[in-house]
Amino acid sequence: MRIGLILVGSFLFSLCSYGQNEDSSKPNFIIIFTDDQGYQDLGCFGSPNIKTPNIDKMASEGMKFTNFYAQTVCGPSRAALMTGSYPMRNARNDNGDNPHPKLALSEVTIAEVLKPVGYKTGMIGKWDLAGHNPEKFNPDLLPMHQGFDESFFTPGSNDARVHLIRNNKLVEKNADMSTLTKRYTNEAIHFIDKNKKQPFFLYLAHTMPHTQLAVSDEFKGTSEGGLYGDVIEEIDYNVGRILDHLKQTGLDENTYVIFTSDNGPWWIKKDHGGHAEPLRGAKTSAWEGGFRVPAIIRAPGKVPAGKTSENIVATIDLLPTIAKIAGAEVPKDRVIDGVDVSEIIHGTSMELDRPFFYYQHHILRAVRKGKWKLHLPHESYPTSIVSRKWPIHSAPKDRVLFTKPMLYNLETDIAETIDVADENPKVVAALLKLLDWAKQDIGDINKRGENARPLGNEPYHTPNELIPN
Repeated sequence: MRIGLILVGSFLFSLCSYGQNEDSSKPNFIIIFTDDQGYQDLGCFGSPNIKTPNIDKMASEGMKFTNFYAQTVCGPSRAALMTGSYPMRNARNDNGDNPHPKLALSEVTIAEVLKPVGYKTGMIGKWDLAGHNPEKFNPDLLPMHQGFDESFFTPGSNDARVHLIRNNKLVEKNADMSTLTKRYTNEAIHFIDKNKKQPFFLYLAHTMPHTQLAVSDEFKGTSEGGLYGDVIEEIDYNVGRILDHLKQTGLDENTYVIFTSDNGPWWIKKDHGGHAEPLRGAKTSAWEGGFRVPAIIRAPGKVPAGKTSENIVATIDLLPTIAKIAGAEVPKDRVIDGVDVSEIIHGTSMELDRPFFYYQHHILRAVRKGKWKLHLPHESYPTSIVSRKWPIHSAPKDRVLFTKPMLYNLETDIAETIDVADENPKVVAALLKLLDWAKQDIGDINKRGENARPLGNEPYHTPNELIPN
């Protein structure tokens, strides 16, 4: 009898173990997305006065990307990340005039790609895809309607105030911004604990270092980089908390952690705006400093440690790459601009030949392929917010109006200072062909591309329960 019980117990244990192994065969994914953090604003990317030991260690244990691209401003960058497509291609629940898209429900997010293969999905932090204003946004477009099982977030930026929503319910008005980095991390750790027995995808989009800058008392005045440095160093500490927690829970070797930023630093904010050296330009511009951001991917035993990739990789690549690794399906009824770079991050392939297009909101400004980057001549668009308001967000020397195509060799001239178009006419001609294709297929200014999804015309919804007193 006792032997029988032991055999039954062993059989049940093996079934349970099989179930756990089956669940854990799929890796977890955590994307940590900072706001307005410049290319230089990490120790491992050359910051002279901001100390980021935890993220630096993450780079030494994973892969650092030195040619990694987001978009040039907040909302489009989030749309690109979530959908794997250039924002100009996205379906929107608005007329397309606002730089910050209200992403249509017909778009398929990373969360929606992963859910059919058994993933639990969580979103924490800044959403910015239902409207940029913290009071005026469309509640039908919040994370819970875009594939996320759980969410704790603010609808838009912290330009003036932050209201916090859990799932679809407002839980706090005018939150203390100095607490956000820690609170978001607490929520992230809780999500990990709650879902550690099944595969999960966590999107942690920090409000900081977008201004208004705010930092907890523990980190205030501790950085050589001033208040901005304090904020980055608090983010670094909390990245360390997440990495330590993954080790403590035994999830470390089965979790891909991706750290990057949504766009370059905000030049107009001066000391509160971060740094992109040695790149030229900043947020809102089509210079490298607006688009190129720090990026690190860590997954022990999967991503080779201590490696640097110089390949052109972008946030649009994360959806197809994560889908490939997770065994999920990429949408086949639409054009996805991102490419699967899983072989790059796993170190099984070293080469990637692809173009990257620079859209300054809805205006196609440039293309990069290999070491070459070609800027288009600037035309006057009097009704465009890009022409009317965005120039003041760049340093005077970067408000250049191009009268002809300008070509830069980013391999030898990372700061985009020497135009070499006249010496390389064949390169210019080839890149102009790529730009012509993008105008036709993706779109440009007032023209929707042949494979762009439709715009809507729904007005903002402002439910009374979400209006602060």
